[in-house]
Amino acid sequence: MANLLMIESWLQSTGLMLPPLLHDAGHRYVLVTRDPDLYRLPDGAPHPVLALAAEVVVAETNDDAALLAAAREIAARERAAGRPVDGVLTTCDYYLPAVAHVAEGLGLPGAPADVLRTATRKHLVRQALAAGGVPDVPFAVASTWDQARKEAASLGYPLVVKPVDMNSGTGVAKVADETGLAVAFAAATGPERNTRDQPLERLALLERVLDGPEYSVESVTRDGVTRVLGITAKSVAEPGVEAGSGFVESGHLFPAPLAPDERDAIERHVVAVLAAVGLTHGISHTEVRFTAAGPRLIELNPRQGGGYVFELVRLVTGYNPLRVLVDLALGREPVAGPPAATSAAVTFLLAPADGVVREVRGAERLADDDRVVGHETPSPGREVRPGDNNERIGHVLVADPTGHAAKDWADELAAGLDIRVDAAALTR
Repeated sequence: MANLLMIESWLQSTGLMLPPLLHDAGHRYVLVTRDPDLYRLPDGAPHPVLALAAEVVVAETNDDAALLAAAREIAARERAAGRPVDGVLTTCDYYLPAVAHVAEGLGLPGAPADVLRTATRKHLVRQALAAGGVPDVPFAVASTWDQARKEAASLGYPLVVKPVDMNSGTGVAKVADETGLAVAFAAATGPERNTRDQPLERLALLERVLDGPEYSVESVTRDGVTRVLGITAKSVAEPGVEAGSGFVESGHLFPAPLAPDERDAIERHVVAVLAAVGLTHGISHTEVRFTAAGPRLIELNPRQGGGYVFELVRLVTGYNPLRVLVDLALGREPVAGPPAATSAAVTFLLAPADGVVREVRGAERLADDDRVVGHETPSPGREVRPGDNNERIGHVLVADPTGHAAKDWADELAAGLDIRVDAAALTR
């Protein structure tokens, strides 16, 4: 049995699944959080991350010095009780640098904290690729409107505009002209804090638009050596170029149907990206587009893939990315279990318009379909809006045990749902 520190957590997806995985494996963890009340389910019940914690310690997790002091106190207390702390982890992107900082301070396995600070800032990743000679998309960084206008004119439209330190596609927009740029720049630089009350840098990253199919590469790096677990094909609801349009991932398929030379090119590019950033330890989810000039980075995420990618990888390869996360935190070599499928896919349900869900028809068929591994549909009364990945309203996840029909099945089942939205009832 291992004893872990968990520094904050996501509320959904991986945040729901990691606590029972730790519990079932016989591990123990202390949750360190600045706000235990954050971890409540919609019905008011304790979130699994709270309910399954051996102890909950309240500390200022947004202050590295205060967090490390609290972690040292916990570690000393646990050691005195005969339970030395074996590792530090989180499922929340915003606390990856903090986890690395604490792991360094306690002498536990982890990536260098400065590397995680780079890897979680989009503009710093681009700068690292430029310094390392890795082929990349033309880009610029702007802190003021005048600077954004000048850089956009130099790069040329259309452009993608992103905040440098947000996640889940928040604030990402494709723009065609200066009018769209103004809206996107304000959205990227306007918020002062993220959802965990951390201060934002309020910088906009401007990038040339990349054309080509999108993929994500799921990798494990240990002792500086990267092993690719597989490549996921990603379906993206492409925006137009009107002001404020954004990107939403609408589905994933694992493994991606790629020719061997394409697969090799993507894998080599991602290994080069990770090396340029200096990532020597950790699981990563790297998004790329395969352009006419070859693979080009969209974003590097030094954590397991969200959007149920982690579940698709587990079903097909036997490697459970959440178990890999735990193994790496403990300094262990990750081990695969038996695979359960040849292909797996998830299709997300997207709101057809702003409004309130009145009815979902056809959901009862999903529970009786052997192809379905998991599904979620919106409850009547839920307010919905098309937007970034946080605004997806449900999903259908399927597995094909012997073939490659998973994506067709998932799309078919999702299309069979009739989600009725009343726009007039929206109150906010």
